[in-house]
Amino acid sequence: MKRKPDAVFLDRDGTVMEDAHYIKAPEQVRLLPGAARAVRRLNEAEIPVIIVTNQSGIGRGLFTVEEYEAVRAHFESLLRDEGAHIDASYYCPHLPDKPLIGNCRKPGTVMFEKAISDFKLDPANVAYVGDRWRDVIASKKLGGRGIMIESSETTNDDRQRARADGIETAAGLSEAVIMLLDGLTDVSSKS
Repeated sequence: MKRKPDAVFLDRDGTVMEDAHYIKAPEQVRLLPGAARAVRRLNEAEIPVIIVTNQSGIGRGLFTVEEYEAVRAHFESLLRDEGAHIDASYYCPHLPDKPLIGNCRKPGTVMFEKAISDFKLDPANVAYVGDRWRDVIASKKLGGRGIMIESSETTNDDRQRARADGIETAAGLSEAVIMLLDGLTDVSSKS
């Protein structure tokens, strides 16, 4: 029997909701098919679900922190409407081409390390799920299990790097959650 993960880190855009590029308004939020059910399955298994997302639109001046927070609140409300919830969200507002001291942008591990500390997690027993290599490579740097899912934003470079790094792959979030929960005897099977 496998040990259930202490937490699952999920990328947001392209993993749980559609990636509409620089979403600044709540009405732009669209959950991906099956995403709420997948998150709910993790909730039912009593596994914390933590969003870790790059939001360079803030650094680019395309939207404000307040607009990001309104989108986040609506996103979480849509999940709650379907019986699912997020335990915490971490975001990085920095630009990809402007590395700064303390830049928290993925593929860096700063946001993951903060969540691991905040939730007192065993880094060897967490999972990272996202649609880009940068979302899951922390599994090789910090420990744990990485699963890269397919989305319209997943590039051939992402796929090649994931293969080279021994990262598991799944067709989508629902399949990734099945992979994480398969073989656990203490997991609810409610639908």
